[in-house]
Amino acid sequence: MSALGIDTLTWTADRLAVLGDSTCVGVGDPLPGGGWRGVGPLLAASLGATELNLAAQGARVACVRHRQLPAALAYRPDAAIVIAGMNDTLRSDFDPARLRADLRHVVVKLHHHGARVVLARYHDHGRVFRMPARLKTALKSRIDRLNEVIDTVTTETHATLLDLHALPGAYEQAVWSVDRLHPSEYGHRLLATGFADRLAALGCAIPTPVSLTCEGGRRTTTAHHLAWLIAKGFPWLCRRGRDLLPLLLRPNPHHTDHRP
Repeated sequence: MSALGIDTLTWTADRLAVLGDSTCVGVGDPLPGGGWRGVGPLLAASLGATELNLAAQGARVACVRHRQLPAALAYRPDAAIVIAGMNDTLRSDFDPARLRADLRHVVVKLHHHGARVVLARYHDHGRVFRMPARLKTALKSRIDRLNEVIDTVTTETHATLLDLHALPGAYEQAVWSVDRLHPSEYGHRLLATGFADRLAALGCAIPTPVSLTCEGGRRTTTAHHLAWLIAKGFPWLCRRGRDLLPLLLRPNPHHTDHRP
C-alpha cells in the first residue's frame, strides 16, 4: 500500500482525466482536419483508457480548481494529469501562496476520489523561446518560484511528479512547435511517454507504449514558423512584457516575490 492507502500493485487506468492549460489542449500537435491532439489522447491510447480532457487555453491554476476540477471529480478517473501554472507566471498578480492552495486542493480532491495524480514541473522557457535578457531573467525567477510550489504540493500530497526539464531532449528544437512555447507532435509524444512512465512506476499497466514516431499530425514548415512570429510571437512578447513590467523595473528580479 502507498502512503495514500492506494494499492500500488498492477492496476488499470480505464478513465483518464486531463486538466490544465493549452499544452493539455494539445496545442502544437495539429491534426490535418483541424483541431489538436497532443499529450492527452496519446496517453489515453497508451493506457487503453477513455479520456476526459477538461483543459482550456489560457487556463491558470485557479481555473483548474474552480472550472475543471468539478467535472473531473464527477468523472471519477483512475488517473489524472495536471499541467498548469505557466499562465500564472506571466501575470502581474502572480501569487505563490494562492497557487499552492489551489493546486493542493486539486490534488487532494482527486486523490480522495481515487485518482492517481501526476503533476508536471517546468523547464526553463528562456532556453527555448528567445526573449530580451531582462524578461528572460524575470520569467526564470517566476518559473523557479512556480516549481517550488509544485515541489511542495507534491511532497505534501504524495502526488507523482514529471520533471519536464529532465525529459530526454527537452531543449532540442524538434521537441518544440513553431511557437517555441508548446511541444511539437514529437514533444507531445515525449510528454505522453513521460506521464506513462510515471504511472507505470505506480503500478499502472501500460498495454501499448507511446510511439515516438510522428504520424497522423499536420506537417509544419519554415513558413509556419515565420508566420507565427509575425502574427503571434512578437505581439505575445509585447503583452507579456507589459504584464511583467513592474517586476522588470525592480533592481533584482531574482528576489521579488514573497515566499508562500
